[in-house]
This record gives sequence, C-alpha cells and structure tokens, in this order.
Amino acid sequence: MFRNVIRVNRYSIRTEKTYWYWVRFYLRYHKMRHPLEMGPAEVNEFLTWLAVKRNVAAATQNQALNALVFLYAKVLEQPLGDIGEAVRARKSMRIPTVLTHDEAIKIIALLKEPYNLLASLMYGSGLRVVEACRLRLKDIDFERQIITVHSGKGDKDRTTLLPASLIQPLQQRKARIFTAWQAQNPFYQCQVSLPFALKRKYPEASRSVEWQWFFPSLTLCHDDDGAVVRHHLHNSTVQKAVKQAVRQAAIGKPAGCHTFRHTFATELLRRGSDIRTVQTLLGHADVRTTQIYTHVLGQGFAGVQSPLG
Repeated sequence: MFRNVIRVNRYSIRTEKTYWYWVRFYLRYHKMRHPLEMGPAEVNEFLTWLAVKRNVAAATQNQALNALVFLYAKVLEQPLGDIGEAVRARKSMRIPTVLTHDEAIKIIALLKEPYNLLASLMYGSGLRVVEACRLRLKDIDFERQIITVHSGKGDKDRTTLLPASLIQPLQQRKARIFTAWQAQNPFYQCQVSLPFALKRKYPEASRSVEWQWFFPSLTLCHDDDGAVVRHHLHNSTVQKAVKQAVRQAAIGKPAGCHTFRHTFATELLRRGSDIRTVQTLLGHADVRTTQIYTHVLGQGFAGVQSPLG
C-alpha cells in the first residue's frame, strides 16, 4: 500500500526509501503493532524517544514526522491531526565549511577522470553530487552555456551556469560517447534507466543518444520493472574519491562533495553577485537558506571592525 501510494504521488525514490525506513522504525518501536491500532499518542511517544534517547538532530526528527504524517494521511487515510507536545530536538545553527578558490582547484587537480569533471561541475555550477552524476547528454546546452537540472531536490527543475573552462572537456566527452554509441559499442547497447513512466511514454528513449548518461556506471543493474539497465555513476563513488583527494591536499578542513557547492555560492557572493540570483542558481526555495553564506563571508556585521584593527 505504501509503495503504491508514494509512487502515484510521484515522490522521488530517495524519499520513498527514507520514508519507508521511518515507517519500519516506528512499527518496530511499538512492537509491530498495526498503525491503524495507533495514532497521535504513539507518534508523539516515538518522536519524543528519538529526541531524548537517540539524540537525533531536529532535521532527522522532522523527517520521521513527515514520513508518519504521509503514512496516516495518504496511505491509511486517517490524518493524525494534533499529536500533542512532543519533545522537539534542538535545531542547531551551523555555518558551512567553505574552501578558497585555490583550495578547490588544488583538490580538483588531484582527482582522476571523470571525478575531476564531476568536482568541477559541483564547484563551477553549484550542483549537488547526485545532480552532477545524473547529467544526461541532452542536459547541457553548450551554445547558451546552460546546464538544466531535472528533478533536483524537492522534484524541481532549474538551470545553472556552465563554466567556460568546462566546455571543451565536456564536449570531448560527449563526442566520445556519441562516437561509441554510433559504432554500436556493446557498452552503449544496453538501455539506460529512465525516471517514472517515461519508459512507457517514450519506449525508444532509453536507447537514444540524447538520454545517455554523461557519467555512466561501469556495471549494470535492474530497474523497477526488472529490466537490465545502465544507471549513472553512484554518488558514493564520487564522495569517496573526493574525500581521498581532500586528504592528499592537506588543506586542514573537513571538506566533501557538498563543500564545493558551498564554495560556489560563497565565491559568487564574494565577487558581487546578487543574493537572489545565487538563490535561483542553487535552487533554494527560501532566500534565508542562501543567506547563510553571508555569515561565511562575515558580511553580517554591518561594517563593524575589531578594536584590534
């Protein structure tokens, strides 16, 4: 029931996995009682336990609540209503770690292909690691220097910058893929995975060159219908490569893939870009999320200088 309803509502596969994790956790906590036998009081107890005994972050507790609200409202059709005063996990204000431009370039230089290109896209275009991995040949407009991100966080599409320095290496990569596909290289004979109902709507798309991944996985897998398909490079592989490069660079900061995205935003603001433009490029729904980068820059002090000089 849960899987049918969440797919009808077009939630992403990542959200499906996350919500299903919390539904299972909730049921195990209450000794496998059926959710229809429980309600707001049991949800309140579970959320309080997460905050008090498990010491989860506020975002994690909210994630669990969202999953249970979905379960009761959409799947069981019995909305929770008021769950009472659950103990809320404390929300922490964290300033993100950012790199200098030189530090970012130093890390990228230590990466091998295709990881150097992926890191360059995260830094130069502000892409999340999964957004960079998911790029298809049709998603990059070299003439207009635009990258289109499909089904980003919150299932939203957006466009962002294509750095001029990446045009040539990405065009060369695209040309190699096209040549191999045109020559019917066995690597590209397997159909690529497609989202949701596109496979049925466009039955030939999975074998067309436009839908080929820019960064395909070397191994094959099965899609939801059981068909053998080629997926994109897994984001965990990229994260491991970046972590290793960060250690080799010895920059003394706890950096990872998302640090490139933080650095992209910070550098744009430092160079005078409007915060609303940066918000659009990052795909933030609320400008307050983007404003965290002004704290990184130290622009929140209204021109106040230290008495030390």
